[in-house]
Amino acid sequence: MSEITITINGKLCKGQQGDTIFKIAQDNGIYIPNLCYHPSVARYGACGLCLVQDEKSPKLIRSCSTIAADGQVLHTENDRIIQARKIALELLMSDHEGDCVGPCRLACPAETACQEYVKQVALGNTREAVRIVKERLPLPASIGHVCPHPCESECRRRLVEQPISIAMIKRFMAMDQLDKADRWKPEIAPATGKKVGIIGGGPAGLTAAYYLALKGHEVTVHDAMPKMGGMLRYGIPEYRLPKAVLDAEIAEIAETGVKLVNDFKIGRDISFEEYRKQYDAVVVAIGAWKSSPMRCPGENLEGVYGGIDFLRSVALGDPVAIGKRTAIVGGGNTAMDACRTAVRLGAEEVYVIYRRTRSEMPAAADEIDEAIEEGVVFKFLTNPDSIIGEDGKVKAVKLQVMELGEPDASGRRSPVPVEGKFEYLEVDSVIAAIGQRVDVAGFDVGASSLELNRRGIIAADELSFHTSLPGVFAVGDATNKGADIAIAAIGEAGRAADVIDSYLAGAEKPYRKPYVSKRVVTEEDFKDREKQPRVPVVNRPAAERRCDFKPVNSGYTAEEAMKEALRCLECGCHDYRECRLISTANEIEIHPERLAGAKHEKFTETRLVAIERDQGKCITCNLCVRVCDEVVGKGILGLVGRGFETVIKPEFNDPAVVAACKDCLKCAEACPTGALKILTAK
Repeated sequence: MSEITITINGKLCKGQQGDTIFKIAQDNGIYIPNLCYHPSVARYGACGLCLVQDEKSPKLIRSCSTIAADGQVLHTENDRIIQARKIALELLMSDHEGDCVGPCRLACPAETACQEYVKQVALGNTREAVRIVKERLPLPASIGHVCPHPCESECRRRLVEQPISIAMIKRFMAMDQLDKADRWKPEIAPATGKKVGIIGGGPAGLTAAYYLALKGHEVTVHDAMPKMGGMLRYGIPEYRLPKAVLDAEIAEIAETGVKLVNDFKIGRDISFEEYRKQYDAVVVAIGAWKSSPMRCPGENLEGVYGGIDFLRSVALGDPVAIGKRTAIVGGGNTAMDACRTAVRLGAEEVYVIYRRTRSEMPAAADEIDEAIEEGVVFKFLTNPDSIIGEDGKVKAVKLQVMELGEPDASGRRSPVPVEGKFEYLEVDSVIAAIGQRVDVAGFDVGASSLELNRRGIIAADELSFHTSLPGVFAVGDATNKGADIAIAAIGEAGRAADVIDSYLAGAEKPYRKPYVSKRVVTEEDFKDREKQPRVPVVNRPAAERRCDFKPVNSGYTAEEAMKEALRCLECGCHDYRECRLISTANEIEIHPERLAGAKHEKFTETRLVAIERDQGKCITCNLCVRVCDEVVGKGILGLVGRGFETVIKPEFNDPAVVAACKDCLKCAEACPTGALKILTAK
């Protein structure tokens, strides 16, 4: 067989006469997308993704089924080829119905692989579970203690009885590994010589630091407070997050080479302009540390505090004086932290003033329940009209009675005043927990002044995280939409780290949300599932826990965590990490919804004995049919029907064939989409 030479993308490539263009490209290290190619079967050309263009022909050709000709000059990427691939992918995905990942992962702001680490806990492998979660979250023990777990609200187990207790499982597995000498530790890339300065040592800043350090960059985190941790340390009470846990996880981040510098403030210790000169990239992650005002008469009286200011004073060991009677204004998690902290400081009467009803409260339901158990009184449908003082100090709150009107932009019914109806509440202090603002002092000076949006928050591009200044990025509560839950700041910082890494390499790549396939399911899809109620977590008695700052509960035991993890329905695709279809779909921005139309009937085929076949994921590439016929020589699988209605079906008339199929599994190993799932080992 004689040697031939072709040119692909300007590169001379040698091959053998009779080789396909695809094979020669592959042998010479040139990537061409493909789903239906397999080296052990005859060329086929079904998927339409391997298109290339010959300079001498106006037509696009399928490289995996076209024999190369000596001297050909080919291109694998141009606008026309990419558009053709995009259409091919959109056609495939418009008929593809499967969960690439579970809805729990899609609901997590940090995109943590919930299903994967829950499965590892079910198997008793907490080390691997921590490795998986740390791909996206460097503080799993801390977040496991405090996260309001949006993942659980989308867990499909709720369609059977109750969602999986994902946060408690994460807390258990992370705590189980936290002090082990052989715990998983990440690999660190070779040094790049690039320096990154991060301002703010909260969850966003620490996350950005961790992932940038793993990429080989020299990272220094500067923070204005005495210790690192940001709101995790100074905004969340000890009974929810023991600071020893946070300290241990910050120490692990430092082990990656991140330098941590405290008591360092921009504008006091150095100007922002001078700071920028020291680094190749700067990340501003300063959080939102100013409490929003109530804008009512009397809020400047002695005894009126911001929620964040109050919690910070407690964390610093010097709590402000609140007296015996205190009222907390607000309905979020900060309000719950404030009211429950006030109880633990010895306040005899603690009230929460909220202008809507309980059903509209954004705070976590369990936090509200536990606050009520601890003696907090909720004054729903009331709002401060004014704060009444005596000798310059708080004496009472005049409350405007409210009623619910029409829904607002968030979908909650808007509270409106009941004209002329008021209540009076005698208190010694008022704590306003109605929101947080960003303090940009030091970042608003001269040529290095950061652009702010109309709300006074740092403006940063939501895909590149770039601010108005070159080489300066911003993440977390200080940007765009303002304060959010910790896992949201962590997710944004993780995505930003990838973008910043590409920027430092000289080819900035903005974040693009991965495309995933999703299924729509109902309770009917799970009607055959055995009901297994969620494993409960037992809290300490309210009368006991309201007197100290010890954890409210000790979380799951190993047995409880495994039992709870076994409830997982494993919604996401078993083959997601190796799926060639979804990885190819994410190389090009696609919109399959524009080609929505008739779909194949979806069903699960179980007659393959050791393999489960999901028609919803099948793209009819026929690799399984061809491998079974050409490689194994059995011909068990075949095409049934004509045209669009064609599906793949097995033919089992001989017991010997069934036995052979059970021990083969080659079709599943070749499948590019996860449509074939191996149920048993060989």
